[in-house]
Amino acid sequence: VTIILTTHYIEEAEEMADRIGVINRGEIVLVEEKAALMKKLGSKQLTLQLHSPLTELPPALAQEELSLTADGYELVYTYDGRQEEEGRGISTLLTQLEQAGISFKDLHTRQSSLEDIFVDLVKERS
Repeated sequence: VTIILTTHYIEEAEEMADRIGVINRGEIVLVEEKAALMKKLGSKQLTLQLHSPLTELPPALAQEELSLTADGYELVYTYDGRQEEEGRGISTLLTQLEQAGISFKDLHTRQSSLEDIFVDLVKERS
């Protein structure tokens, strides 16, 4: 059974749908499985709260997509599915941090919502 739901409430679509279609200015931009869409176009962010502040990123970590907050107490790693496929995922990052002598006391993650992805898609096409 297929049910087509049209909505302006993206949270509703994210909660209920298995497949998502995006229409922008009367044009179908994409139709895709929700999980595949989130993996392909979404991103994740890992924030590590450090025990002691850093003034700069160590050279060994320069290749990673890391940013250091102004106070030096947080490292922010933004990633998507590509890093894992290339063998550069979170486990690799944590190993590199340990080798660099950087320890952390807490971490939290954030994942793109369907709304974030929608806004990016529509912005690209405008």
